[in-house]
Amino acid sequence: MTGPEAEPVSDAVPPQAPSEEEMNRLRWQCRRGMLELDLLLHRFLEAGYHGLDERGRADFVRLLGYPDPILQDWLIGGAVPADPALCRLIPVIREANRDPDPPAPAAPEPGAR
Repeated sequence: MTGPEAEPVSDAVPPQAPSEEEMNRLRWQCRRGMLELDLLLHRFLEAGYHGLDERGRADFVRLLGYPDPILQDWLIGGAVPADPALCRLIPVIREANRDPDPPAPAAPEPGAR
């Protein structure tokens, strides 16, 4: 179809939703020896992974191949990976782990000074 009624053609193809098999495999790979990493990676997988494009998803899978001490340095310690793609992914993982509603401070106990 041509003319004004034709729909625009886009080169950008939205990423397909990951299959349940893929998500189960990634959940297993996100299991780490360090609880902090385990939590960071699982939260990102559930909250942010779906928003990545195909390249970002491939970078995340590649990231999971690194040992825990390196991941800890990058995700918690603030070290910067030499790989530019991982440099872009690390802040995305951190952002997905921010608590949008931090808990309110506990009220003081009655009679406490």
